[in-house]
Amino acid sequence: MPATNSRASLADGIRFAFGTLTVLPVTVSRWDRDAARAGMLCAPLAGLVVGLAAAALGGALSFLGAGALLCAVASVAVPAALTRGLHLDGLADVADGLGSGKPAEDALRIMKQSDIGPFGVVTLVLALLAQVAVLAQLYADSWTRGAVAAALCGITSRLALTFASRTGVPAARPEGLGAAVAETVPVRRALAAGVLLVAAAAALSVQSALAVVLACGAGELMLRRCVTRFGGVTGDVFGAVAEVTGTAALVVLALG
Repeated sequence: MPATNSRASLADGIRFAFGTLTVLPVTVSRWDRDAARAGMLCAPLAGLVVGLAAAALGGALSFLGAGALLCAVASVAVPAALTRGLHLDGLADVADGLGSGKPAEDALRIMKQSDIGPFGVVTLVLALLAQVAVLAQLYADSWTRGAVAAALCGITSRLALTFASRTGVPAARPEGLGAAVAETVPVRRALAAGVLLVAAAAALSVQSALAVVLACGAGELMLRRCVTRFGGVTGDVFGAVAEVTGTAALVVLALG
């Protein structure tokens, strides 16, 4: 990724975040390390938009009299649609790579293949079932609990991507999205983004703030496992970290 002399603006960061993390029609005007840094700091904003879209559809169906299960399925389907399922695909690929038991180079090759193996299928099914089950429980309590959970899941899962882009977390390959954003975000800026989101969640409830903290902890465990196993991050690893973090946030919210 070539460098430029001018510092990336907030607009550059927003375009980078939405252009790489969603299917929304955004033109990425800069593709350099500075833009990647700004973009990954704006990743939670992209997650907020995706989460609000999921909450809007689930809440609308609830108002129209739909059952909690249908509302939950809709809220899970929206993020998948707005990302073309890339994060879910990353989760499945990482599960296949981790489950292969092969050296890092071979595991990375398995992850790049277009097909999904048994580890990936099982992991994907269980993750989606967990997300739907939790949201169905919350929508059954009230449409607001379900909608808030869907929105919080979206923003928290993308905050984990900000952390995964911090300095000290190398790329596993010299090419791809992982290499483009790896080690672009200073640790202090990543922590500042986390503190800001936890504070915003605390304004909703203590449980919401706890969900953000514990979910990011779960995402960090997944990140460290992948870095140890593969030697660094890839686009698939980013997807897996996002899905693990989002699912963990929902589980914490369901336990209250």
